[in-house]
Amino acid sequence: MIPRLKELYMREIQPSLKEKFGFKNIYMTPHLEKVVINMGLGLDGNDTKTIKSCELDLANIGGQKPVLTKFKKSISNFKTRKGTNAGLKVTLRKNKMYEFIDRLVNIALPRIKDFRGLSERGFDKFGNFTFGVKEHIIFPEVNFDKVDKIRGLDITIVIKSNSKDHSLELLKKLNFPFKNKGEN
Repeated sequence: MIPRLKELYMREIQPSLKEKFGFKNIYMTPHLEKVVINMGLGLDGNDTKTIKSCELDLANIGGQKPVLTKFKKSISNFKTRKGTNAGLKVTLRKNKMYEFIDRLVNIALPRIKDFRGLSERGFDKFGNFTFGVKEHIIFPEVNFDKVDKIRGLDITIVIKSNSKDHSLELLKKLNFPFKNKGEN
């Protein structure tokens, strides 16, 4: 079954973006490539019980098993050693990506306490959008009673587009709640 958001993108959003930016064909419009969800472990990287707990939470959020990431070099100021556990990440593509974004925008982000919108400064020069979430318990898939420690998440949405403006317009059409220009 095709996800609701993907169907909306193909039926309405893609043709409207083609019209707005004056592209010659529909394949020039910006589109989502993948979503990467990252959870850093910090000092708990050596604790197997904590890793298992975080792995289970991230698997529930993303819908697939996360990969354990390791530090590439030792940095004494950050108390890291080369080869030790740094965090967990999940890369979502195709239908799982659209289902995750639908849950993120419609369920998870409205559950954030004192949420005023996402900042437009999260775009890089390629048009990808990255933002952080301070509490991973905003997702309904996470059982609040079994969480030992509230952790943060970094979410990167990789968008294939020509500019930052095209990516921003795509995310606005996907109902991402951005702050208004006049607000801080």
